[in-house]
Amino acid sequence: MTDQPLLTTERFELWQPRAGDHRGLHAMLDDSETTRFLGGAAQSESDAFARMLRNAGSWALYGYGTFIVRKKGQDHIVGSCGVFRSHRGFGADLGFDDAVEAGWIVHRDLWGQGAAREIMRAVLAWFDATHGKQRIACMIEEGNEASDRVARACGFVRSGSHNPDGRDGTLMLYERV
Repeated sequence: MTDQPLLTTERFELWQPRAGDHRGLHAMLDDSETTRFLGGAAQSESDAFARMLRNAGSWALYGYGTFIVRKKGQDHIVGSCGVFRSHRGFGADLGFDDAVEAGWIVHRDLWGQGAAREIMRAVLAWFDATHGKQRIACMIEEGNEASDRVARACGFVRSGSHNPDGRDGTLMLYERV
């Protein structure tokens, strides 16, 4: 593991996950507004640990994953953004089974400041340069207008919708080809 971020933007450092990052993820996700469009359920420290392990697993198996985002020169985690491998179980026709998927979560203090767009543009440019341009999927819960704007600014287009069993709300499906 390196002592340097893998990527930087004008305002942020993007790091591969490290042991202990789950505490900062939990602190960021311990906010009902932040999790409103992430299924709405409160995120426990155990959930944050599982998220960190999934992220690290994508890095280990595929060479890409979700970055831990910090403001330049700071230790506090302000985001979890990246391109990772997923298997949602939605069915092959929707394109989310064994798919390259993008996702972004930024701390509420950064909402409305272009942070997710800045970070994801850097992530996607890095991914394209490192892994070649290929289809990337993403899903956004219906009503999350801010994430819809980020997706469109990053070249994603709507490709469908899905309402998984037992879930409140519809997921809007996007792809960047």
